[in-house]
Amino acid sequence: MNVVEQALSNWKNSLPQEVPLAGLISISSIAYKWKALYRARILREVVFWRLHDLLEQSFLLHQQGHALGARILLRSGFETLATLIYLNQLKANVVDGTLNFHTFGEKTSLLLLGSRNDTTKHKSINIVTVLEKCDKRYPGLMALYADLCEAAHPSYEGTCFGYSSIDFDNHITVFRNKWVEMYADKHLSAMQLCMETFEHEYNKVSVSETRRLEKWIEDHDAELEATKSAE
Repeated sequence: MNVVEQALSNWKNSLPQEVPLAGLISISSIAYKWKALYRARILREVVFWRLHDLLEQSFLLHQQGHALGARILLRSGFETLATLIYLNQLKANVVDGTLNFHTFGEKTSLLLLGSRNDTTKHKSINIVTVLEKCDKRYPGLMALYADLCEAAHPSYEGTCFGYSSIDFDNHITVFRNKWVEMYADKHLSAMQLCMETFEHEYNKVSVSETRRLEKWIEDHDAELEATKSAE
C-alpha cells in the first residue's frame, strides 16, 4: 500500500460523523451563540468529506489508467482544499483586525451556502478569487491549479496535445490518448501534496485559528452585540 492509499484509508476511518451544537456551546457559550463560528465548523467538516471523496475517486481512476479523469478530480480537490485554507485565513483576519466580524459571518454563509444555479439565496464566491488568496500562503498553488485546469478545459492541452501528435517526416497527424504518459508518474505526488497541505490546515491551522477566534469573540462580545444586524 503506497503513501496516498494508506492516507486515504486513514482519512476514511477519521471522517467526522456529526457536530453537536451543544458540544460547541460547552466549549464557549459566548463564542458559539454566533452562527458564523458554527457555520465555520460545519464547513471544515464537509470539506473533509468532499476532499476524501474526490481524492479517493481520483486515486481509483489513476489505478485504472484513466489519467484525464483522475487529473480533473484532483483539480476539484485543490479547489476544495483552498476553501479550508481561505476559511482559516478569514478567521485570522478577524483576530488581527483586518476583517470585520460581521463581514466574516457573511463570508461563512457564502462559503457554506453559496450556489451558482440559484438553489440558495447566496451567490458562491468565485473559486479563483479564493485560490489567489491561498496562493499568498502557499506560493505555487495557483500555478499548480492552472496546470490542472488545462486537463479540464478543451484548450490546447485538453484536446490537441492530449490526443494527437505529429509525424513531421511523413506530414501526418496521429491520434491517440496520451494522458497516462504525460501525467501518470506525477499524479500521486500531486495528490500527496494536496493531502499533506489539508492535514496541516485541518489539524493545526484550523484548530489554532478557531481557538484564537473563540477568545477574540469572548473579549469583544459586547461590541459585537451592539453592532450586529439580524442574521
